[in-house]
Amino acid sequence: MSKKQSGSHRSESVLVTDPDLPPVAVDPQRAEAEERRWTPLKIALWIGIALLGGVAWTVLAVVRGETVNAIWFVFAAVCTYLIAYRFYSKFIERSLLKPDDRRATPAEYRADGKDYAATDRRVLFGHHFAAIAGAGPLVGPVLAAQMGYLPGTVWIIVGVIFAGAVQDYLVLFFSMRRGGRSLGQMAREELGVIGGTAALIATLTIMIIIVAILALVVVNALGESPWGVFSVSMTIPIALFMGVYLRYLRPGRVTEVSLIGFALLLLAIIGGGWIAETAWGTDLFTLDRITIAWGIIIYGFIAAVLPVWLLLAPRDYLSTFMKIGTILMLAVAIIITRPEIDVPAVTEFASSGKGPVVAGTLFPFLFVTIACGALSGFHALIASGTTPKMLEKERQTRFIGYGGMLMESFVAIMALVAALSIDRGIYFAMNSSGAATGGTIEGAVAFVNGLGLTGVNLAPDTLSTLATNVGEESIVSRTGGAPTLAVGIAQIMQGVFGGAGMMAFWYHFAIMFEALFILTAVDAGTRVARFMLQDSIGNVVPRFRDTSWRTGAWICTAIMVAGWGAILIMGVTDPLGGINTLFPLFGIANQLLAAIALAVCMAICAKRGLFRVLWIPALPLAFAAVVTITASFLKIFSSVPAIGYWAQHTAFRDALDAGEESFGTAKTVEAMEAVVRNTFIQGTLSIVFVVLSIIVIASAILATIKAYRNGGGAQTEDEPVASRLFAPSGLMATSAEKELQKQWAAVEPGKRPARTGH
Repeated sequence: MSKKQSGSHRSESVLVTDPDLPPVAVDPQRAEAEERRWTPLKIALWIGIALLGGVAWTVLAVVRGETVNAIWFVFAAVCTYLIAYRFYSKFIERSLLKPDDRRATPAEYRADGKDYAATDRRVLFGHHFAAIAGAGPLVGPVLAAQMGYLPGTVWIIVGVIFAGAVQDYLVLFFSMRRGGRSLGQMAREELGVIGGTAALIATLTIMIIIVAILALVVVNALGESPWGVFSVSMTIPIALFMGVYLRYLRPGRVTEVSLIGFALLLLAIIGGGWIAETAWGTDLFTLDRITIAWGIIIYGFIAAVLPVWLLLAPRDYLSTFMKIGTILMLAVAIIITRPEIDVPAVTEFASSGKGPVVAGTLFPFLFVTIACGALSGFHALIASGTTPKMLEKERQTRFIGYGGMLMESFVAIMALVAALSIDRGIYFAMNSSGAATGGTIEGAVAFVNGLGLTGVNLAPDTLSTLATNVGEESIVSRTGGAPTLAVGIAQIMQGVFGGAGMMAFWYHFAIMFEALFILTAVDAGTRVARFMLQDSIGNVVPRFRDTSWRTGAWICTAIMVAGWGAILIMGVTDPLGGINTLFPLFGIANQLLAAIALAVCMAICAKRGLFRVLWIPALPLAFAAVVTITASFLKIFSSVPAIGYWAQHTAFRDALDAGEESFGTAKTVEAMEAVVRNTFIQGTLSIVFVVLSIIVIASAILATIKAYRNGGGAQTEDEPVASRLFAPSGLMATSAEKELQKQWAAVEPGKRPARTGH
């Protein structure tokens, strides 16, 4: 009998449920019968969804004139997501993962009330979505909009179905089966010493870069914006209040506390507008970017060491309530206002590679610029970090892993539409670096009009009037994507609610919406980075693997915060505009991490003997590897300074050696020295990342070949433990699940197993 078979047999014999409690899982045959029952109404509904999606894709890709209506983006995305979730994710569940709700999850058998805490699936969906949906789905599509609307749309929607959501789902499931172990630790166990060590180093260093750039986007959005600083700061005490409310005052009242939190959020936005109009408010909350950066660094440390129920889970749930609500509201507003988009399907920058926002051609740079929203390695760290330690039941992994990623992809589509809907001249004035525009209206007008774009003739009044309408002193060179997205959202929303007089409110509403998105990724990312470092050090000093050991948690948190904090400060002070030079590195690192995650998943599937469906992780792995390794080589070896880090490094270093006191966008010797230093760091990291990733992918391929020859391999899952909890698997309970819920509701409170989370 093989190890795989013996493990399966052991699972069957051990999983004996408590006879004094109702069943902990729906009977598999009944669940299958419910899913496979097709009524005429159900058939008609799915045919209608397929037809509407087909028409939308035809309009976007084939039948298009000088403009295209934004509603087709909404219909194409939603219809495709529904079909993918109902059919493809279910296929993965049945053929590849085969979850068993009779098995206890780590949140149940390792419950400690701090990191391992069984959490209501709706709250956990909110936490997971908030943690994964950081800057990427907002910023990447905005920056990539310079290449046209069609490439980004196809990559976001098709990429998420076959790559991004698959990665999130598989990593979450496999980590859950291994006690919530981190991606790096799973790689070490599955790929051996060389591949595993490379994966541990890669995931730790890439995580530092990712969190730093997420934080940099927040800094750029809040810099010199007293309204934004006040409103975002207020979300912290609101989240703390919600955590205490759910834990002690009104346990389990999720809907109730969500409504209270949402009301407080709106009050924080409105209050921010009032305070920003006062002299003392302007003085107190107008902060420079370095001050904001230090504030985020301190916040990241505190948030990562507090109990998960106190700040992280309620904050993420609160922000998700706002995030999903805002995105759905934006989708409805687009359907009502039906804005026309005049950006070409594919622009000249897609082939020339000389775009002023992001340098590089469509392949491979579109796919690394739009990372989150289609495929993001950062998600694999969350899916093997906090989320698997909070899952109630195994079958919830599909709803949270695959479903959560589809929701993020929809955010990316809405961000792309919002960016495309604003005037192209304004778009380039906002997203071109301060060095290019001079930071002035006059400089921006001259630069944008000098690009020679058809139909673009930017006037100074356009920029000054827009800045006044959104309540900001200037919108020139507000790089990072977040301000551009806020302008797009404000323009669409004012067409439905309030008119031009409400643009300032909607702009700052959007800024807070974006900052919430990103800060939740920063605090969750820091916590996950701590878990990863503890796992890594635990290979040498076993005590560090105990996540409840506070001393080890504080030490590892401080190390990781110091790492991403240093990169953040470097980005804030970068003369070339930190986000413009660092975001390509972020995208490449993120996608290389996705390739590592998919490689580990492929090896695990091979060891389980699942060779007939091995293509599910193998195909996206192959695509991600080709794209990211190509992009990495271009960033390392390209002789074009706008693309290659080392070409840029050499150009500025030679200028310094020649005695130049200014060069290109750097106007002082100090700025030139900063460029030389920064490009050296960025170029070195590019080399490290790609070498480590190639080692991991090669190790995974060798492990897969070995497993194929042996008909499988040794399993590294935790020993199965019988569950004593029941919970529905999706957002809405099925008929069979409702029946079980009634049985559990009838159990005396004293006999019912206690949950450790919200």
